[in-house]
Amino acid sequence: MLHVREVKTKVGSRSVQVCRYENGRRVIVKHIGTGRDDREVEILKATAQAYIRELSRQLLLFSPATPRERDPPLSEYEYRGFRYSFLYDVITGLHDLLGYGSIVDPMLRDLVLMRIVEPCSKLRSIELMETFFGIHHRRQRYYESARSWLNLKEAVERMTLDFVQSTYGFDFSLLFYDVTTLYFETFESDELRKTGFSKDSKSQQPQVLVALMVTRDGFPVSYEVFSGNTFEGHTILPVIESFIRTHQVRNFTVVADAAMISTSNVTALRNAGISYIVGARLGNIPSRLLEQIDTSLPRVDGSNIRLKTENGYLICSYSKQRYKKDTFEMEKQVEKAKMLLSQPSRASRVKFLKTEGAKAVFNEELMDKATTLLGVKGYYTDMAESEADNSMIMDRYHDLYKIEQAFRVAKSDLKTRPIFHFKEEPIKLHLLICFMALAISKHIEIRSGMAIRAFLTECKKVTDAVLYHTKTGRDVRMRSEIPKTLLESLDGINRPH
Repeated sequence: MLHVREVKTKVGSRSVQVCRYENGRRVIVKHIGTGRDDREVEILKATAQAYIRELSRQLLLFSPATPRERDPPLSEYEYRGFRYSFLYDVITGLHDLLGYGSIVDPMLRDLVLMRIVEPCSKLRSIELMETFFGIHHRRQRYYESARSWLNLKEAVERMTLDFVQSTYGFDFSLLFYDVTTLYFETFESDELRKTGFSKDSKSQQPQVLVALMVTRDGFPVSYEVFSGNTFEGHTILPVIESFIRTHQVRNFTVVADAAMISTSNVTALRNAGISYIVGARLGNIPSRLLEQIDTSLPRVDGSNIRLKTENGYLICSYSKQRYKKDTFEMEKQVEKAKMLLSQPSRASRVKFLKTEGAKAVFNEELMDKATTLLGVKGYYTDMAESEADNSMIMDRYHDLYKIEQAFRVAKSDLKTRPIFHFKEEPIKLHLLICFMALAISKHIEIRSGMAIRAFLTECKKVTDAVLYHTKTGRDVRMRSEIPKTLLESLDGINRPH
């Protein structure tokens, strides 16, 4: 088996080699190079790993250096099953690449790995570690160590930021912010788990609100947890203030959806020196501003205008495609409203109905406003046109879909919810594990161009057969061939820049 070896030289630099061991003797297979600092050495190690992967595409059961007449017959071996050791090596390698290996112990690392590979409960993950990889952890140690792991949140976020700065060139200039809800398989509430507006349509079940900040690439860099009944517009300032305190960065632009805008939020962001780009809820704007939009914005595909308001500059754009979508949605709502008016006994809350006394009537004023705004999308920003023109503001806001992608990965692929924990500490530990798993998963997706599930499927095709030699009492492993396309993907994932 080939190993990467690091050797200190007399002049203070470090040499990186690929070697193997035969009969207790070290054999140098290839000298990769010499590095003068940690960065150069890490690059050389990545090159050495790529060299080993290339040589290991088709491993033989017995070493070619062993004379064939001395090979033990297969009758002396018992088949013990197979392991996904290759997959384990890939994910743990990425775990270390992000810097988590220096602060996280092996058991927590393996729980993060299992959250990526086979999301399930923590105790079930410990069982599957042995089934999939032949790695044993004591259950009791989880209970002994779990509380201390909660202190790692700040260090994990700092490591993640260091990685995204060195690997993706992140410079703090642009951050995307959004929140989601995670529900629990229970109907009992407490101080953290509370019922509230649910993005999962689970309004009867308690939940927590999770805020996430990602880079323009969709890479997560920070998160916070709030009680389930917290209004999402009240979360952005605490999260940003915590981020500033922790990382001592003030001058950046935050991109968020329309729920985050309010006069108090805008004032606080300006006072903190934080620029913002947020969606505008045009249905709530004053009549005067609505008239300005109606008279100033040409109904030509791609046209846009900029107006000054108390919440900053309001940029409005018109799109034919959005017009068709808005018209379709409005016609459905109007039809439903008229149907309910014709059957008063079935009346309920509908967009174009309002109550006058005890009677429901059609809301003509709201209908006129909705008709005026068909095909129109709005954005607020404090950035002058000389800093960022209208097209740039709209492009930056549209990149907000990447945080939605991150939430989809977390909820679907990593199965962050439903949450089965009932106490605050296990809940927060669960979210820490999910954050680390999300960071590793996003790096894989960004660099390989593959969805995380597809990548895992390819890695699982590479298995190690485990054979037990009855004479010596030792296990021997034989790895299946690693596809060339997978090797190419791994080279891209492991490449420093």
